[in-house]
Amino acid sequence: MRPSGQRGFTLIEVLLATVLLAAGLALAFATLTAATRTVNRGEAMAQRGERERAVLGFLRQRLSAARPVAFEMNQDTALPVRFVGEPDRIRFVADLPDYLGHGGPYLHDFRIEAGDDGVRVVLALAVVQAAQTFEEPDPRPPELLVDRLDEARFRYRALGVDGALSDWQDRWEASEQLPLLVEVTLTDVDGRAWPPLVVALPQAGSLAGGVVL
Repeated sequence: MRPSGQRGFTLIEVLLATVLLAAGLALAFATLTAATRTVNRGEAMAQRGERERAVLGFLRQRLSAARPVAFEMNQDTALPVRFVGEPDRIRFVADLPDYLGHGGPYLHDFRIEAGDDGVRVVLALAVVQAAQTFEEPDPRPPELLVDRLDEARFRYRALGVDGALSDWQDRWEASEQLPLLVEVTLTDVDGRAWPPLVVALPQAGSLAGGVVL
């Protein structure tokens, strides 16, 4: 028998407690899910930001190191070729840091290509000596710089005849000299544009004695 004065829970009280417990668990789960999503978004944004800084920093470093050194001769004009700029390709000479190779002047060939999951940017390197480009005995395949892009583009700018900056050009026609500015535009596959990158080439106007080979 139940002791006098002691009452058990009614069915309604049990059901109410169960509903409150379920509601509390649902709220806790929703809060945990939202927190997890926030953390994941934060990590994704941090990783994306780090990726952008690394890629744009490398492009800026290499473009800033461009030298007015010829890597081939134009057979039609007999002029040295020091910079080739197209919407999807840039070629120029820069000294290679030891951590990237054996050092010394190397042709830097940045190319925008179609990949399996969007557009990508790759870099091929080759040794330059006496206005000629040579492949190393054991050439390395092009290095992948960035992939999963929806769009990528290079543009170029110089000083006009009046000393003012010219309009942006999709192609650099004066291959015997370096442009003053190079612009790199990148857009992710989700349509988000990367921070704009405009690089000034410090040696754009420096041709020792007018001729550099």
